[in-house]
Formats: sequence, structure tokens, C-alpha cells
Amino acid sequence: MINELLYVSSKYGLLLLEGLRTTFIITIASYAIGFAGGLCIAIARVFFHKILKVFAGVYVELFRGTPMLVQLFFVYYALPEIGIRVDPVTASIIAIGLNSAAYQAEYIRSALSSIPYSEIEAAYSLGLTKLNILIYIMLPQAIRIAIPTLTNEAIYLFKYSSIAYFVTASELMYVGKLIATRTFLYVEVYVLLALLYILFSIVLSEIARYIEGKLQIPGYVT
Repeated sequence: MINELLYVSSKYGLLLLEGLRTTFIITIASYAIGFAGGLCIAIARVFFHKILKVFAGVYVELFRGTPMLVQLFFVYYALPEIGIRVDPVTASIIAIGLNSAAYQAEYIRSALSSIPYSEIEAAYSLGLTKLNILIYIMLPQAIRIAIPTLTNEAIYLFKYSSIAYFVTASELMYVGKLIATRTFLYVEVYVLLALLYILFSIVLSEIARYIEGKLQIPGYVT
């Protein structure tokens, strides 16, 4: 098997790197969408009018309660029915990003809710507005509290990006399937893919651990 792994790596290394590049594009872009959306949803659930809280709650339950693959198929196949056509990579970014927003919203909402109310009362007593309290007191703490779960989400998305294979996005898994079809070395190719996913998951984990250490609130224990 070693010889076959070396053969695939040498002959199709550039193709695998191109697939890995697409995988990282999907991961980074969908995480950015998820973070921005999750932040807005979390704030809506904690601070805004009851109607907005209901809508935000429905969004979270909808995207957490249905499979990501179904959401991807909906974006890729249903949107063209209303005149919105997107390529496989863009469809994957949108679907995975919208799904991630529901999870990141809960991470941030939980962090916001964990901030002692005494701090909010003290801020009100100093004359700060609700918006100022959110921006200057609650969000900085909440984001730092949520760092471990938010960084874990990035690692999950790196692995979840493989579902883009089902809409023919040229990410790592799809490229691996093409190579396996050409060479008939199915076991060897998928072992190589597994090693790549493990390697980069470890790298991302180490980066996440470094970020957590740098941004951790002194004295706060998760």
C-alpha cells in the first residue's frame, strides 16, 4: 500500500492540492457567513423584541433540526427554480454557512447569557445605553468566552465541507473520487484523503489552542 500511496501522491499531488484549496475556501467563507449570521441571531435572541426572538429561534431550530445535506440540495437545486443560479462551490458556501450560523448563534447566545447581570446593572447605573452595554461590555466578554466552541466549529466545518462532493464541487473529497476512478486504487486514495483530513484537523486544532490561550479571559475557567 505504501508504494500506491506514494504513486498517488506524486502523480496527483497538484490535483489534491487544488481540491484542498477549494476545501479551505469553502471552510473559511462558510465560517465567516456563520459567524456574522450567528452573531446577529444571538443578539436578536438576547436583546431584541419578542417577535425577532421568535424568528431567530425558528431559524436556529430549522437549521439545527434538518440535515446539512438537505439544506445543500435545497440551495443548489431549489434556488434555480426561482431564477437564482449558483455554482457548486458557492452553493456549498451558502448552505454550510447558513447551517453554521445556527450553531454559532447558540454558542454566542450562551456566552452572552453567562455574563453576570450585576455587570449590566452597574453599566446602567453609570448611564450607559443598552447598545453601549452590548458593544463595550457584553460582546467582548462573550466572544472570548465562546472562543473554544467557535474555534471547534471551524474544525468541524473543515470536515463538513466534504458534503460539497454531492453537488460536484471540486473540493478534496470530490477530487479524491476522480483520482480513485482513474486509478482504481480506491482504498489507497481514501486512506490518503483520511490522512490529509487528520493532518489539517490537527493543524487547525493547534491554531485554535493558540488563539484560545491568547484571548482567554484571565481567571475564567471553561
